[in-house]
Amino acid sequence: MNSQNAELREMRVRPIGIIRTPFQEPTGTPIQPSRSGGAKGTVEVFPEYGDGLKDLDGFERIWLIYWFDRAPEPQLLVIPFLDDRERGVFATRAPSRPNAIGMSVVRLLQVASNTLEVADVDILDGTPLLDIKPYVAEFDCHSVEKSGWLDHAPLRRSVADGRFDSLP
Repeated sequence: MNSQNAELREMRVRPIGIIRTPFQEPTGTPIQPSRSGGAKGTVEVFPEYGDGLKDLDGFERIWLIYWFDRAPEPQLLVIPFLDDRERGVFATRAPSRPNAIGMSVVRLLQVASNTLEVADVDILDGTPLLDIKPYVAEFDCHSVEKSGWLDHAPLRRSVADGRFDSLP
């Protein structure tokens, strides 16, 4: 490994807030925002990052980037929620990733000081927030003709069943 790659081995990120939701355990948590049934939550942004929320209230949806702080050890092969076959983790949205980064597009209901009221959450309560980005349809919405193995996924689950619960 050359010195440039060695510098990239470890990166530091720090939470900018905490995500609050009704979901206390991985089992039973919606597997994606579109399967959440409109579940509501709040995003508590730490005061030192509050100025960064300026102008966010004009967006209907936002991306929440967060840390899967209760995910199990990384696995390169997983059986995803919508399948009964093993898949490469990078072809899934499974939480047991080499870098436990999650992302969800949620509806932004209100911005009040350093708190965001959101809907369509699929995130565990107390999850560390890493970043917020506006959802912009022109940039984020793409027509696709294929979605890999999901085009023929045999299962239609809406909530997690425990297969990725944290290890004791």
